[in-house]
Amino acid sequence: MPQLRQTHAHTPKKKGGEKTLTKRIKRRIRHELSVEKPTIWIGKEGVTAQLVSEISSQLKKREMIKAKILKTALKEEKAKDLATRVAAQTESTLVEVRGHTFMLYKPKKREKRSPLTFKTSKR
Repeated sequence: MPQLRQTHAHTPKKKGGEKTLTKRIKRRIRHELSVEKPTIWIGKEGVTAQLVSEISSQLKKREMIKAKILKTALKEEKAKDLATRVAAQTESTLVEVRGHTFMLYKPKKREKRSPLTFKTSKR
C-alpha cells in the first residue's frame, strides 16, 4: 500500500522551537516579493527600536516584507547577521538574504471566532 504524503502547507518546528518554512512557502514568498521594491531601508543608524516597531507593524499588515541594507549600516556586521538579528527582534522568519536585501515572513494571527449567539426577542 503506498504511503500518503502530506499536502497541506504547515510550518514545522525545529528542535529549538524555531519555526521553519516549507520550500513551497519560501518559493511563494520569493516569487511575490521579487517584483516588489523594498519597503524598509536600514541606514547608518542601524537597527533601532523605531525601525523594529515599523517592521513589526508592516509584518502584521502584510505578512511579508522586503528590506534593503545600505552600505553605511554594514560597518562591523555582515548583511546576514543583521537580517538574522532583525528577524529575532520581530519574531519573524528570515526567508532569504541576497546581497544587501532580505525578506522576512510572519504569518498573521488568525482570530478565533466565538460561536454565534442568537438574540431572543421578547414579545
